[in-house]
Amino acid sequence: MKSTAGNDSQRAEAGQADPEQAEDQVRRPWDRGEASIQMAIVFPFVILITVAVVQASMWFFARNIALTAAREGVAAARTYQAPEGAGAARARETLDRIAGDSLGQATVSTAGSSATEVRVTVTGQAPSLIPGLSGLSVSQSAGAPRERWTTP
Repeated sequence: MKSTAGNDSQRAEAGQADPEQAEDQVRRPWDRGEASIQMAIVFPFVILITVAVVQASMWFFARNIALTAAREGVAAARTYQAPEGAGAARARETLDRIAGDSLGQATVSTAGSSATEVRVTVTGQAPSLIPGLSGLSVSQSAGAPRERWTTP
């Protein structure tokens, strides 16, 4: 068995390339532009996936904003002897403070509340990055029992 390590070092000193490497470096005429075609096919999918991930993140963020506002509204409305409309007012105040452009057309509703239960629902639209898609609907609700004195 013959060692090729000596032959490789002798070739390197003489300035000769390894025949196997030289063969790999030769351009084949049928391979010209192959990378460009592959990128032209793959790149739109990469962009589409990136935009979809960002769009999903924006919807999730808008959903969290709506849920936070609904929880704040419930916390204000459930306190002992809270005035009527305190929950909706606190939810709107929270939306004004944190929503910015992340939750558009936001509305607050206390439908479903009763003398013993408080329910606040916040709905709105998440912004859209995709042309032709008119914003994704977001609706989050929170509920809790009202604080009140009861007899043992």
